Amino acid sequence: MEKRPFVTKEQIEKITKTYPTPFHIYDEAGIRKNCEAVKEAFAWNKGFREFFAVKATPNPYIMKILSDYDFGFDCSSEAELILSGAVKADGEHIMFSSNDTPAAEYKLAYDMGAIINLDDITHIEFLDGIIGDKYPEIMSCRFNPGGVVTMSNGIMDNPGDAKYGMTEEQLFEAYRMLKERGVKKFGIHAFIISNTLTNDYYPMLAGKLFELVVRIEKEVGIKFAFVNLSGGVGVAYRPDQTPNDIKIIGEGVRKKYEEILVPAGMGDIAIYTEMGRFMLAPYGELITKAIHEKHTYKEYVGVDACAANLMRPAMYGAYHHITVLGKEDAPCDHKYDITGSLCENNDKFAIDRMLPVIEKGDYLAIHDAGAHGFSMGYNYNGRLRSAELLLQTDGSVKLIRRAETLNDYFATFDVTDYKNDLIK
Repeated sequence: MEKRPFVTKEQIEKITKTYPTPFHIYDEAGIRKNCEAVKEAFAWNKGFREFFAVKATPNPYIMKILSDYDFGFDCSSEAELILSGAVKADGEHIMFSSNDTPAAEYKLAYDMGAIINLDDITHIEFLDGIIGDKYPEIMSCRFNPGGVVTMSNGIMDNPGDAKYGMTEEQLFEAYRMLKERGVKKFGIHAFIISNTLTNDYYPMLAGKLFELVVRIEKEVGIKFAFVNLSGGVGVAYRPDQTPNDIKIIGEGVRKKYEEILVPAGMGDIAIYTEMGRFMLAPYGELITKAIHEKHTYKEYVGVDACAANLMRPAMYGAYHHITVLGKEDAPCDHKYDITGSLCENNDKFAIDRMLPVIEKGDYLAIHDAGAHGFSMGYNYNGRLRSAELLLQTDGSVKLIRRAETLNDYFATFDVTDYKNDLIK
């Protein structure tokens, strides 16, 4: 798959007259096209809803685009709940899936009418101390199947080593406890493999969950309203990878639905998803400028972004494709490490990457940074988080989050003794 940036050198040269690099920029047209594809893929299910994982790209301007398609929001913190409220999401459009949750956050989710998705059976008694006997009509539980899961293409993950979710035995007991507390409708949620590049993952997970809810309904005597397949549908970060096809994925889930749920008289169950990476990653780029070059034991190009702007390569060794804008068709005949300014040797966006010759002043587009990019930013070395821009469908650019300033960085100090020296 050829990776081409959604902005040109000429566009970036114009944008940087107002907004200096580095910055994240998002492609509204691409986001909307993807939203339409997701809705179409699951249109066979009357109750389908995507609950966008807010942690991936926590920006209300992005969230508002998604809400145009009747999507909801998967939240795991107070800030994410507040963001969802800011874009006018009501309770049925908010899924609160958290772990090790403070009481105040459960209370906020409850007060907002959000669907609370319990991570552990012990959280039921914890909730008792927060809401008493006034349980909501609908609640969900998170399932962890344990063991090791292997897909047909060799993708493997180890949910048994993950801190999330309940065992099957705990799950049955949790539903009994919630039933006793007056809950009328139920959901189930599971996330077992991250960033899969196989169209078989959702259908495989759906089959397991569908069989499980049939047994739970029969044994516990409850009614399921939804099955939440969570996230896990990945993106092709590397050019040699084949992207997922959401249409094929949706059709695979439909087949499992009609094979398992419909014969059991459960053909009214809604399908929910919580995709973050798939919804946004390909539609965001980190734009940075080459400002230094270094010739020692390797060839280095230093850029004005760093791991504080995109942590994934430093934290996970993750690959992000890089395009030198204006040189999209030039031969990649130079080997570089692309580095940031942090005092850490892992602050590299690429290692031994073959790229066109890079000169100081060139702009680099770092691909697939639309999810888990800006949101994972931090301030090590006193580096400031960059701006976020939206390339709108009419071609104009909108600032949707300004860049941090030094005043922002110093704002949380008790500066009584240092105010004149720090706050300018």
